[in-house]
Amino acid sequence: MPSSGLRVIKIPCSLFFFFLLTAFIFLSARIAKAQGNYEIQVYGADTVAPKNLMVELHSNYTVEGQTNYIDGVIPTNHQEHETLELTQGINDWSEVGFYVFTSWQDGHGVQWVGDHIRPRVRVPERWHWPVGLSLSTEVGYQRAVYSPDTWTWEIRPIVDRTLGRWYLAFNPALERTLHGPDIKQGLGFSPAVKVSYDFTRKVSGGLEYYADYGRLGAFDALHEQQQQIFAVTDLNVSPVWEINIGVGVGPTVATDHLIVKGILGRRFDWGKKSAIQ
Repeated sequence: MPSSGLRVIKIPCSLFFFFLLTAFIFLSARIAKAQGNYEIQVYGADTVAPKNLMVELHSNYTVEGQTNYIDGVIPTNHQEHETLELTQGINDWSEVGFYVFTSWQDGHGVQWVGDHIRPRVRVPERWHWPVGLSLSTEVGYQRAVYSPDTWTWEIRPIVDRTLGRWYLAFNPALERTLHGPDIKQGLGFSPAVKVSYDFTRKVSGGLEYYADYGRLGAFDALHEQQQQIFAVTDLNVSPVWEINIGVGVGPTVATDHLIVKGILGRRFDWGKKSAIQ
């Protein structure tokens, strides 16, 4: 029988059911406001290799932020956030990440903020898709003095593409509150975008954009939206290291006005034969 020219893509059952279960639970829940500035990162579609562990430290300092208590939440001005992220590769299309959020500030000392867990799946490279595509789902707890919505859920589709020296990534995240005052606010939209350029083989630079537009279908007024623009540099010094530094400004009243951030990551191989060359 002649071929129709159509390519049949076989999707692993476990991957299909992950997407299906995630969508079902998410659509039956309610939504959350954006988490604070603890882990400021635009995700790429890649996952950590099997038998590999990625250890990352996210360091963010709010130079100029909120100075008043709002709904019992500690002001963000001059807060330093240190977040430990551990991501374990499961196979060539999935990983699981775990976060520990902390905050340091004069008058409050060092405080534990909360924990999140984040499983993620991707389209495997062997499928040879023209773009990278993955989906993460993140659920966790944060103390009420740092977020009035104590339990939250996020679903983050991730699309990225490398075009020569250019790199593009888009994360149209959807967020929900599971417990807190925003539980009846509906589905929220918090997109993130990255555009960068490789100036050399080891140094790239570009822009990252983060936003919380509010409820999907009824966005907040512009001055009430959270929007941040970061000028960033990535240092590709080694395949086992990840280094990202940046300075961000918030142009809207609802956003912290000046933040500096850094990400330092190290990959560890637990297999007999290293997958990292």
